[in-house]
Amino acid sequence: MKNQIILITLMLVSLLLFGCTQTPSGTGLFALDNNKNSNLTDTNSIDSNSNIYNNLNDLNKVKINDHVAVDYIGKLTDGKVFDSSIGREPLEFDVGAGQMIKGFDDGVIGMKIGETKTITIPPEQAYGTTDSKKLITFDKNSPELSGLGPVTVGMELNSGYGIVKVVAVNDSNIVIDFNHKLAGKTLIFDITLISIN
Repeated sequence: MKNQIILITLMLVSLLLFGCTQTPSGTGLFALDNNKNSNLTDTNSIDSNSNIYNNLNDLNKVKINDHVAVDYIGKLTDGKVFDSSIGREPLEFDVGAGQMIKGFDDGVIGMKIGETKTITIPPEQAYGTTDSKKLITFDKNSPELSGLGPVTVGMELNSGYGIVKVVAVNDSNIVIDFNHKLAGKTLIFDITLISIN
């Protein structure tokens, strides 16, 4: 009799536990309603970073923290090409990590693989505006300039700050522009998204 009571108790506990863990038919995240057409693109979705999307198509678009590869052509407003990845390896970077100028970083967000778009980036989101404080005057006889030979206006020099440009020369002084060569310029990029990882 005692064994029968234990057996009945175990069966009841099993039924209760089993019944509590079952999902009723048709109520799961991707459950289908046999009376309606299923449309998974209307279902909220969660990626591996726990980002919630209202549309599964959003999973295929570039978002912050994605590692992407792009081909690009960079032009000035007069159409002059100043840089391009065409004929080289695609440019790879982590979106939102500060590896690119802000306008380029923001411009790829929302793109899909194979998509090409043109973005226009103002100086404030590119290499900044021209800063007059970065025009530095050097004495021609200063040790920093020794060994350069004749210095002329327009000459580009390698420095610890990257490439700088001579903008003025007189009998005693040389003025060097330490602004980035694209500072103050609006940039136009044709971007093609190659991959998202």
